[in-house]
Amino acid sequence: QVQLVESGGGLVQAGGSLRLSCAASVRTLGTYAMGWFRQVPGKEREFVAAISRSGGLTTYAGSVKGRFTISRDGKNTVYLQMNSLKPEDTAKYSCAAGSSPSTRKEEYNYWGQGTQVTVSS
Repeated sequence: QVQLVESGGGLVQAGGSLRLSCAASVRTLGTYAMGWFRQVPGKEREFVAAISRSGGLTTYAGSVKGRFTISRDGKNTVYLQMNSLKPEDTAKYSCAAGSSPSTRKEEYNYWGQGTQVTVSS
């Protein structure tokens, strides 16, 4: 069982930056691919970014490519650096662990509770 805890969310003005962290309860997080997803009330959970087990492969949604960066520290934490934030980035962001860096939420087995990001205009 893998427990994931996100942190780093908050309120920021448009154009600002935030860094989200996802800490795992296990030191074997390196055996999992990791993903970040976001969701707003009334909408489907949306893929944001994913990273392979080694960290050598990353994938991004078109809406965040060039602004967000996913990374991992090789131990038990994964990060999402978010720059040039826009009001439409407002959502609850959750990290997830799975066997491959998929864009599909169904491919992930473990999920955190999420952290709220609000971007004001």
